Order: sequence, then C-alpha cells, then structure tokens
Amino acid sequence: MRLSWKDQGDDAAPSGSESPHVAVRHASKYFGRVAALSDLTLHVAKGEFLALLGPSGCGKTTTLRLIAGLEEPDTGTVAIGGKIVAGTRWVPPEKRGVGIVFQDYALFPHMTALKNVAFGLRGRRREELKTKAMESLELVGLAGMEGRYPHELSGGQQQRVALARALAPGAEVILLDEPFSNLDVDLRARVRAEVKGILACAGATVVFVTHDQDEALSMGDRIGVMNAGRLEQVAAPEAIFHRPVTPFVAQFIGTADFLPGVVHDMAIVTEVGRLPLREGLRTGTKVKVVLRPDFTDIRPAVDGVAVIVDRVFQGVHYLYSVRLASGATLRCLQHHNQVYALGTRVAVTVTHSSADSEIAYFAESGQDDHGFACPESGVKCADTPDRAGEIVANRLPHRDAQAGVPEPEAAPGRLR
Repeated sequence: MRLSWKDQGDDAAPSGSESPHVAVRHASKYFGRVAALSDLTLHVAKGEFLALLGPSGCGKTTTLRLIAGLEEPDTGTVAIGGKIVAGTRWVPPEKRGVGIVFQDYALFPHMTALKNVAFGLRGRRREELKTKAMESLELVGLAGMEGRYPHELSGGQQQRVALARALAPGAEVILLDEPFSNLDVDLRARVRAEVKGILACAGATVVFVTHDQDEALSMGDRIGVMNAGRLEQVAAPEAIFHRPVTPFVAQFIGTADFLPGVVHDMAIVTEVGRLPLREGLRTGTKVKVVLRPDFTDIRPAVDGVAVIVDRVFQGVHYLYSVRLASGATLRCLQHHNQVYALGTRVAVTVTHSSADSEIAYFAESGQDDHGFACPESGVKCADTPDRAGEIVANRLPHRDAQAGVPEPEAAPGRLR
C-alpha cells in the first residue's frame, strides 16, 4: 500500500534529470490567423514540477492541451517518456499516461468520491478497481470519505478527489489547469502545499498552468514565463525574480519600475545616483535599471530629488509612489512606522542587497523589448553585436547609490 504524502518527509520531493520526460519541440498552434503558440520548445524533467505563468492569452493553456492531446500542433512535436505522441505520429489522450485536473475539477455530482476516482479505471476487474481507487484516496488524505458526494466535501477536498482520479490510472504526467482559482485565499495557500506534497509523494512529473505569481513562485521547481505564444524565460523561481532576461519578465514577476540611465565611466548615471557596472558597456549607452519597491529607501529632504504622490497602506508596509524631476515614477516600500504626507519632498537611495548583490538592467539597442539577452551567468555584454531590436541583459553589483551624487560634467546623454 502506498504511503500518504503526509507520512513522507522532505526527501519525497522529486529530483530532476537531464533527459526530459515531457518535451515540446518547435510547436506552433494557430486558431484561424491567430498564433496561440509560435515555435515553442519546452523540456520538463522526470519528477519535476514546472509552472507555466503568464497573462491571459499567452498560450499557457494551449501548451497544456497540446501535451494532453486535446489539441494537435500545427508544426513541431510533443514527446512523453521519450516517445512522440504528437507531430510525426499521433497518440490519443487516453493512451498518453497523462492525468488532468481541470479548473472546475469536473467531478460527477451523482457519484461518490470513490466512484469518481474509479471512473478513470473502467475496464479493470471490480476488486482491482476498488483497491486502486481506495489507494488513491488514501494517498491524497481522504481515507474514510470515499462514500461522500461532491456537495458533501469542501473545495479543498473536492480538489483532492480530482487529483486522486488523475493519479489512479498510474499517470506519470499530471497536468493542472489553474486548479486553485475557485478556492478562497486562506484555503488556497493550504491546499497548494497539500497538492505539491501529494504529487511529490507520487513521483509525478507536473505541468501546472497559472496566472497567479504567488502560486508559481511557491510551487514550481522551475517557472516558464510566457507572453504572446512564446517562452520569455524558463528558470528557478529565484532566478526568474532576481535575474530576469527580458523586460517583460522583470515587469511581470513581482512589482518593478524601469529607471532610465546612461552609461559613463563604468557606472550607470541615473536621477537617483550612480550605480556601478560589473561589465563594461560603452559610454553613452542608454539603459533601463530594474528597481523593485524594496530596492529603495526614501527620507524627507528639502533638496530631495522626488516628491511623494501616492501612499498605499499594506499592513506591515506602506507602498509609496514618488515622482522624480523627469516625471518618472518609482514605487518604494517602507515600514509601516515610516509615515510621510503626500507632497513631501524626499531623497531616494538605492539600498538593494540580495544574495548575489546584483540589480538587473537592460541596455537598449533598438525599440523591441524582446530581443537578445545575455544568459544568467553574466557573460560580458559589451561585446554583444549592436543589432537593431536587441536587448542586452546584465546585472549591477550592489552599492548604495545616494540621491544627489554629482554627475560627471562630460557624461553623454546626461539625465536632468
């Protein structure tokens, strides 16, 4: 008998492998003239929990449906367990070894929890069917509730029934389509942890679709950020947040403002001070520095470079919006005991300090915000070809940048 996920420790978490268990290669999907997916390539390791995150219409659900076999790719292939299931050959959904948990759970209201789970096991001997269904219910922590109907279960319990039904046939790949959106906030956080534990215990390979950043960051071993049918970046949650490779990822994950700056003498000159460069970009290069609200500090100052234009109370913190002389706006997170009135003139200090002490920036060589980006390893970006439409992504070594630091007299493109 399989142990319940609650009986296993942290070692039950899946570990990745180099050989992908799910592989989508150069897949495109069109609905009429609209490209839902454009040349998408995505690999998921065996036992990995991959979260696909993006705004509505980005293609994440279409990707899930291609893997499940509910849609066929117009170009490209889908492979599961090293075998092609779509593209050069076609394997129907029921033959792919894939379990799906839909957004509304899709439970039969006239069936008990046990019969709902057993529904996917039809064709097996009666005793085997019941035994397997009971094992799946025990795995998800619902032993003793097999006789209840869906309306007699809480939202979280209904979801676990749907999960047990997906796992019961022995599916190695589980697809989750925004399964927590129908739960209230308090229940959602608890159920997320339960579901991740259950799937880790089962050793399943999981592809999880969501538009909720908190869900993706807390559940995914890796996150794939999608936009307009393409993958912007696939990386660990920490890397996605701290080392975005495109402006879209920087802005979509968390809260971020882009502060214009100009490179001069191994530093980026901005309205709030000079930020040192780790690698050289040529003088005069215009950049956008990614500043999150917790990267900055504000203090009242008669000669400050900014004015408070908004203040939002968030419990432990206040979120201030300050307007710089150029008209640019930054959001600054301050402790709840730092209360400043609207209209207060303030000095702005960059105080960010992360594990790798770096701040992301993007050097523009064109108007397209989704061009070339240096990898996370921080290769020297000064040697990147200067082609139109490219973006050079790098990171800044941390050093406090006090507002009001004098700018060099000869700095090209000086901000005023």
